[in-house]
Amino acid sequence: MPRTKLVCTLGPATIERIGELVAVGMDVARINFSHASPGDRETSARRVRDAAVAADRAVAVLADLAGPKIRLGDLAGGAAELEPGRGFVLRASADAPGSAEGAGVTYPRLAEDLEPGDRVLLADGAAELRVGAARGDDLETEVVRGGRIRSRAGVSVPAARLSAPVLTDRDRADVPSTREIGADYVAQSFVRRAADVHALRELLGRDGPPIVAKIETRPAIDDFDAICDAAGAVMIARGDLGVELPYEEVPIIQKQLVRRALDRGVPTIVATQMLESMMSSPRPTRAETSDVANAILDGADAIMLSGETAIGEHPILAAEAAVRISRLVEERGRSFLPAGGTPSGDTDAGALATAAAAIAATEHDVAAIACYTRTGETARIIAARRPDVPILAFSPHPEVVRRLALVRGVEPRTCVPPPEAGERLGLMAWLLAEETTLPPGSAVVLVASTATPGTGPNLLELHRIGGDA
Repeated sequence: MPRTKLVCTLGPATIERIGELVAVGMDVARINFSHASPGDRETSARRVRDAAVAADRAVAVLADLAGPKIRLGDLAGGAAELEPGRGFVLRASADAPGSAEGAGVTYPRLAEDLEPGDRVLLADGAAELRVGAARGDDLETEVVRGGRIRSRAGVSVPAARLSAPVLTDRDRADVPSTREIGADYVAQSFVRRAADVHALRELLGRDGPPIVAKIETRPAIDDFDAICDAAGAVMIARGDLGVELPYEEVPIIQKQLVRRALDRGVPTIVATQMLESMMSSPRPTRAETSDVANAILDGADAIMLSGETAIGEHPILAAEAAVRISRLVEERGRSFLPAGGTPSGDTDAGALATAAAAIAATEHDVAAIACYTRTGETARIIAARRPDVPILAFSPHPEVVRRLALVRGVEPRTCVPPPEAGERLGLMAWLLAEETTLPPGSAVVLVASTATPGTGPNLLELHRIGGDA
């Protein structure tokens, strides 16, 4: 499998085909709480676990909270074609079916929050509106760029205008569900500042799953470094980000944010419209292929498919395409991949991670770096150095193993705890002897600790498969 990880959104197209996605190479299954019913969430999570066990692979579950996402109500016939120059009314009530003349929205304060001249995008930019006058609780707009929209399509507006809190009442009600389905990560939508991530952490609890902060607003870009420090990972969600910024700026912002996160050792996911044409086509466009490749060359830990695997006509082919592109870019574009970051560079863990990556780069017969980790932190620190060899991360904790499925280059393994304190290197040597992916005679850099409670890695050893250390 490629070192770049694959996140696939589950939906009607794949809820019965999760085993196929895992077989193709899905590392993280995203359950979108905006659409999935409580029953579908539970069913999807259970099937992911079953498929992962059957495939003997670590697969994480990402629960994506809805956040203050604004959506259209239902449209008569399920869709409407908007024409440039025509009026379109955004109604505060979404009770009655909409049409090409107007539709309800799920955010009743829209007319109060927006100002004349503001831009509104529907369905990730399928149509563009310009705000006009408020008419009571309704908002009159003009269609600037027409297009086809569907029921429940997203309504994207400048985040700074919205008075609604990032954590909605629905999110608060859904937080217990993320624990009930055993989510390994929880994604937070429309984060604006680090304080939003801290607020969700309070709800999840200190021992709750890591938070993936979705970067899709300009305020989030302005507070990006603090958000990285607060979150377990970040997602560059380019759909709504394209509303906050001119679309031509998004590629540069993507590269800058991925680099800044890598320098902090924070995993990144690049998302939205990666292989959009595969919603209906069995092959991606050349531009989409380049888009996926560029996300990998930027240094992203993972790429994410949304509608392609949730409701698309070719979900398995889309996942296969993402894997094929990732594999080829990593094999032939190695010289274009970015240098690793240096997070925790002034700590023992950072020094050992740097040394392990340097040894792997200079010793031609090193086939892997292996580490024992209780929390996953050691593996993440090593991965941030972007070594040229895979990282075999052994942990006795299943939840840690699953969470590492998101981190680029890490191949997580479940193991038994060492029999005695201080025997972690010996345990890894024994485990590596059973590792069929490593050729006999190859070398592995081992990273571990003395097992004193609370200590990080402080041991480094070069081990040869089938030989003495």
